[in-house]
Formats: sequence, C-alpha cells, structure tokens
Amino acid sequence: MTGNAARLHAVQNITNRQPFPHKAPEPLSNLWASDVFTLSKMKESLPKEVFKSVKKTIETSAELDVSIADVVALAMKDWALSKGALYYAHVFYPLTNATAEKHDGFISVQSDGSVISEFSGKVLVQGEPDGSSFPNGGIRSTFEARGYTAWDVSSPAYIMATDNGATLCIPTVFISWTGEALDKKTPLLRANAAMNKAAQRVLSLMGNTDIAPVNSSCGAEQEYFLVDTNFVNSRPDLLLAGRTLFGAPAAKGQQFDDHYFGAIPERIQVYMQDVEEQLYRLGIPAKTRHNEVAPGQFEIAPFFESANVATDHQQLLMTVLKNTAKRHGLVCLLHEKPFKGINGSGKHVNWSVGNVTQGNLLDPGSTPHSNTQFLLFCGAVIRGVHKYGPLLRAAVATASNDHRLGANEAPPAIMSVYLGTQLDNVFEQIKDGKITGSLNAGVMNLGINTIPVFNKDAGDRNRTSPFAFTGNRFEFRAVGSGQSVAGPLVTMNTILADSLNWVADSLESLLSSGSDLDTAILKTLKEIIDQHGAVVFGGNGYSSEWHKMAVEERGLANLKTAADALPVLKEPHIEALFDKLGVLSPVELASRFEIYAEQYILAIEVEAKLVVSMAKTGIYPGAIKYLSEISATISSLKSNGTELCNKRLVEISTLVNSMMEAVDKLSAAIGQHDFDNAEEHMQFCAKTIRPIMDEVRKFADLLEGEIANELWPYPTYQEMLFVK
Repeated sequence: MTGNAARLHAVQNITNRQPFPHKAPEPLSNLWASDVFTLSKMKESLPKEVFKSVKKTIETSAELDVSIADVVALAMKDWALSKGALYYAHVFYPLTNATAEKHDGFISVQSDGSVISEFSGKVLVQGEPDGSSFPNGGIRSTFEARGYTAWDVSSPAYIMATDNGATLCIPTVFISWTGEALDKKTPLLRANAAMNKAAQRVLSLMGNTDIAPVNSSCGAEQEYFLVDTNFVNSRPDLLLAGRTLFGAPAAKGQQFDDHYFGAIPERIQVYMQDVEEQLYRLGIPAKTRHNEVAPGQFEIAPFFESANVATDHQQLLMTVLKNTAKRHGLVCLLHEKPFKGINGSGKHVNWSVGNVTQGNLLDPGSTPHSNTQFLLFCGAVIRGVHKYGPLLRAAVATASNDHRLGANEAPPAIMSVYLGTQLDNVFEQIKDGKITGSLNAGVMNLGINTIPVFNKDAGDRNRTSPFAFTGNRFEFRAVGSGQSVAGPLVTMNTILADSLNWVADSLESLLSSGSDLDTAILKTLKEIIDQHGAVVFGGNGYSSEWHKMAVEERGLANLKTAADALPVLKEPHIEALFDKLGVLSPVELASRFEIYAEQYILAIEVEAKLVVSMAKTGIYPGAIKYLSEISATISSLKSNGTELCNKRLVEISTLVNSMMEAVDKLSAAIGQHDFDNAEEHMQFCAKTIRPIMDEVRKFADLLEGEIANELWPYPTYQEMLFVK
C-alpha cells in the first residue's frame, strides 16, 4: 500500500469506525480501591496484633516486623485469589522511566503430583529478578546478573486486571547484589526520611512537642495527546520516537484557543471514563479532566497523596492511559513535544510537606506574616531552589523535555520561584527587618445579584514560572510529560532537607547566643532572603529581559539543554549533598549521570536515524515521482505548442537537493563516535546532530506544501490532529 493509500485508508477507517461500547458508570462506592489490598481489607483478614504492626509501619515509617510476613502473605494471597489472580509480580521502577515486573505463579507442585496455591512471607518480602539488563551506570559488571526486589509496605499491593487475566502486583524497591539502588523508589524513600528528620528538628526548635512524621505529598497533573492508531501505524517517527520528526503545520492549529477547556469530544470522553473507572479501582484519585491547549491534547489530574504512593500511582496512571487507548483505537503520546508549533505536554508536580499534628507546613493561612512556621518552611524552599537550581534543572533534563522548556507554553530552563503578591510583600518586609502585616486578599463582587460575592485569592498565578507557589503548595512545572515524578521529588525533598538543617543550625546558634525564638526566626528568615532572594521572580518568565537579568544580574543558571544540565550531577557539592543526607551514595549518583547521559545520546541517535530513513525512503521518492510527473507534463504540453513556466519545477528540485544534502550531512554525523567522554558526546548531539535534523526537516516540511497530496507518504498534521 502506498503512503497516500495508507493515509486514505486510515481516514476511511476512522470515519467509519464503530463507537466504543459505552456502559453506565458504576457507583464510585463500588469502584473505589476495589482492586487494592487496603488497610481496611488488611484489618478484615489479619490478626489484630499483626494488623496493628503493619499499620504502624505504614503510618509512622516504623521498622517492619519481618516475623509477620507469612501471615500477611497468606491474607494477601487469599484476597488475590478471590479476585481471580493466578500470578503475583514484584513491581519496581528501574532507571528507565518505565515500570518493570516479573510474574510468578502461586502454583506449587506437591510430591503426589497435585498442586496447591502457595505464597510465603519470604517471597513477599524479597524477590530476585535478573538485574543484568537494566541500566546500572557502571555499578555492576556485565556478567553480574543478581538483583533484589524488596517489599515496600508503605505502598499498597493491588490487582492489575487485563483481558487476559489478573495479577497481584506488589510495589518494591530494586537494588543490586552489593546494595546500591538501581531504581527510583529507594532514593525517594531515603529523601523523604531525610526531609522528615530535618523538619522534626525545626518543628522541635519552634516549641512543638507532639510531632508526627513529616511526609511530602504530590499531585501530578498529566498532559497527553491522543492520535488514532491508523495514523500512528503509518508514522515511523511516532512509533519509535514518540514525536513527529516531520510535518508542516496545518492551516488551523491552536490559534483560536477553541480547544482549551472546550467540550470534550464524545470519543475522548468515553475513553476518559474508561480510564477513570480503572484508576478508581486501583485507588488512584483522578479528580480533573479537560481539553488542553493544543488540538488532540488533554489533561488528567489526581488529588494529592503521599509522595511515594503518588509516584507509584503516577506510573500506573501512565500505563492505564496507554493501554486503554489501544482498546479505543487510539495511541496515547506522552512525549513532551509530539507536534512542532503547538502546545507541548508537561507534568506539573504539585508538592507540599506536612503531618497530622502540625498540618500542611506550606499553608500560609489567612495571616502569613504571623505564621512563622510557614515562613520558615517557605524560606527553606527559597534557599533550596536558589542554592540548587541547576540540580532541579538536571532533574527534568531529557532529550524530549528540551523541546519544551523555554517555549511559550512551558517554564524557562532558568529555575526561579514565584510567590505571589501577598508573600512577595511579606518577604520584602522580612528583608527590611520587620514584619508588619499581610496584604488583604479582598473579595470579588461583580455587581450581579445572581452571582454571589466570593473571596479572592491573595495572589494571581504565574504560568511562566518553573517553581510557583499556588496557595498551599509549590508547583514544579518543568517536569516532562513522560517522566517519572520520582526524580523531581527526590531532588525537592533533598534540597528541602538540606535547607531545613541549615534553618535548624541557624536557630540553634541564635538561641544559644541568647536570642528569643521570634528574634531568631526573623534573623534566620532575613539571612535567607538577603542571600537567596535573587531566585524570587514574579514577572514574565518567557521574556528576553528576564533571561538577561536572571543570568547577568542575579547569577542564575540558564542550562538550555540536557547536555548542559546533566553534568551538574558530577559536581562535588552535589555529590556531597546527596551523600551527607544518605539519599544517594557517590557511586549511585555517578551511575545516574552515566545512565541519563546515555539515554540522552541514544534518544537523539534514534531520532536522527529515523530522519534519514524517512527522508530517503518516503519523502524523496514521493518528491522525485512528483517532479517526474511535472516534467513529463511540461514536455508534453510543450510538444503541443503550450509553454509552461518551469519555475516551480526548479524550486522543488532545489528543495529536494537541499534536503538530501542535509541528509548526507546527518548520516555522516551519526557515524561519528570518537568522543573522549559522555559530556562531549552529549554536546555533539545537542549542537551538531540536532541542528542538522532541523535542517532536514525545514526542507522536508517545505516540500510537503509543494508536492501533490496524493504523493505525500505520511499522515499530515491536519489529519492526525483533527480527524477523530
């Protein structure tokens, strides 16, 4: 089937498709966490003392009593069997942004040839997947295969049901035989523990005596695109790279702003409802759904959960989004920039910290000027972002996210903090050495009797800020759509722990010198804002004026590409930060640089090879055929006495030659491998390969506007974004 025939066939299939069967939604009370081994289900099935022990571990991070594992395993197995599961899997999160799992049956063959269902505490607590083929960054030799998974009791087990059966899934950590973390969960648990320890110090110095464990929370808004499977199957770039490497813009894009928050198309709403039903069964609190800015783009947002559980749920959410799309004849694209020239996709990580005794420690209340607890924790965040801004940038550094950061729909690569008018004013007062009050938020009165008067927020939102305060939390907007949220959460919790320890040291020093608590707090806050206030910015983060001011006047880093940002992980003060707090050892941190650098290089090499292949085998033949047809037509008309201007023939020929010259340059660049180190190779990818890819695309996209539609080999932007 020719390229154009495939396109026509795809459009015909979509136009004539049968609607996905829609069923009436079940009551939420029937759905909610029905496939999760929750505390309430444990309480029903475990002996009282065993349940109390497990609950204590989950709620207070107390050490797990391994002696109860057999009892828990038996109850978990019986529950899983009642849900139709014949297999169990230790689920873990290697350094790939993907989820890994090894399935084992409950089956145990007896001496008489009969079988029973068996699941022991030893198997629950520890698994041993082959770790040889997972990214390790030099931690282990190629021939060393042993790796361990270990049960994370703080994240609940669940049933993953598919058309082919059900599996009991047990969240675990993944470590090497020598004990180094090979996953994203282990550092997250360590970072949260470090933050809790530091927060406890600060809260104690403020006079609190009853202090529950402090945990971080996360609510990650997920943006994504949906494209019909018929189109994706005809686009090698979407299949293998997740984004279009060629494609001229459609006449209509997002310029009318008519898709954003518009009525959700019927086909998409049926898909969303299917997704949400599965998420509710898994205990994932999907709260919001809507059309996003670009045509074909949508968003789902969950309610807040503890960071570790939210991270596991985020991985599950991405899996459900992608798997459910297949059933609906769609492909879910989680690439940050699948279509050039329209809105990209991020994952806005809403992050806060708190506990059950002191509450949300980033909630300013109605009078933030007098809420010293909030001011100290907010000040610690400001210090952390300023001191470790490049590390935050490195935490979101991927080849795909480079297309988004700094574009009009995304925050810039410069890390800054937006506080809002009210808090800006309070911290200005702190800088002056005296806090006098908070600006009044006021009310909204539209003068319409049927519209009630309501309270305004104390400050507006700044959608151009990468790290914005949004009322009772910070929103890290630079995280990429396809990323795990674990890395950003590890970074945020680690830098907060470091800053809280600094705050505690400052308070202890001032108090021991005779200062009263209020004076010590004010002096500590003033030092923070004096030394780190340069990171606070409330203006337009997209503007060239800010980029100039940030770098030249405020000394902030502008790390535009992942090639610029990832080497931050090798800096001595970053190594010391993670090592001191027990989050990542020097060996573990070094391995992450090697892994992420390799992933960056490989991602660009795959794209570059696709560009060469698609240009040579798809676009070039179509263009040559069109040139041949035009040339033959001109010659035929000329022989009949009709002269046609061959200007267009020359223009198209020039474009074809220019494209193929760029393809030859790109092929040569791909073949270059004589680099001294990963940093040099990444910079070559960023500064040489990517610009040549853009050069090929420039000519190819111009050709798309010149060649007859019937000869263009790939589905167009107009088709993919608007034919639903």
